[in-house]
Amino acid sequence: MTTAKVWFITGASRGLGRAFTEAALKSGDRVVAAARNTEPLAELVSAYPEQLVPLALDVADRRAVFDVVEQAVAAFGTLDIVINNAGGMLYGMVEEATEEQARAHLDVNFFGAVWVVQAVLPQLRAQGHGRILQVTSMGTAGGMAAVGFYGAGKAALASLTEALAMEVDPFGIKVTNLEMGGYDTDLFATGTTATEPAPQYEPLRARLAEMWGDEAGPAPSTAAPVITQLAEVSEPPRRLIIGSTSFDQVLELYAARAENYREWEELSRMAPG
Repeated sequence: MTTAKVWFITGASRGLGRAFTEAALKSGDRVVAAARNTEPLAELVSAYPEQLVPLALDVADRRAVFDVVEQAVAAFGTLDIVINNAGGMLYGMVEEATEEQARAHLDVNFFGAVWVVQAVLPQLRAQGHGRILQVTSMGTAGGMAAVGFYGAGKAALASLTEALAMEVDPFGIKVTNLEMGGYDTDLFATGTTATEPAPQYEPLRARLAEMWGDEAGPAPSTAAPVITQLAEVSEPPRRLIIGSTSFDQVLELYAARAENYREWEELSRMAPG
């Protein structure tokens, strides 16, 4: 019989975080669900009063993160699986973003995850086990116009996570980058901050809109079974692409990159380093 686990999930009130929360609860596990606004979790609290503890949290506030993690440990006595899911979208060209927008975006999408990791590690290390799952993106394989800051934050988190995995493995803690594909998380609606559009980029915006189309992508719930199964793997991968279509696209991106490197190999090899 599988022992019930305790999950700590940020950004748990909607999208992927909500889907992961529901999947864990249905499997009989317990969840500390952290979100800026916990009101959307009221229905789940009523359905799972003994399994779910909602806690209000803005991950950009480092002190608040440490306080909430302390409350999470107090609630169930342990933490088994930590999912850094909280995040938002800064939509706009690199030139258009204000300093405030750029810093605020990275405070949540990058530093927010760092603060959670720093807060949970003493508990995971003391108990000698634990999982940290970082919600990054298939976009870490390469940048894309208009969502460059989102990709930059996720790429930075993915790189930091690989370092983290090496650092904490001796303590029995396993870490995985979840390279998410495009799911219908409502990110481009409630979770998006937009820059002030510069007219010089309107032709590019139009091409991007045509390329992306109106398809929202599959429901977040379709990704949840991957996460629950991953949680049972004793030696998980450090990177996992989530999504069949995304898997093919990421491999194509890396193949194109390798081809580009080979094309310029002669110039690269002119330097001895």
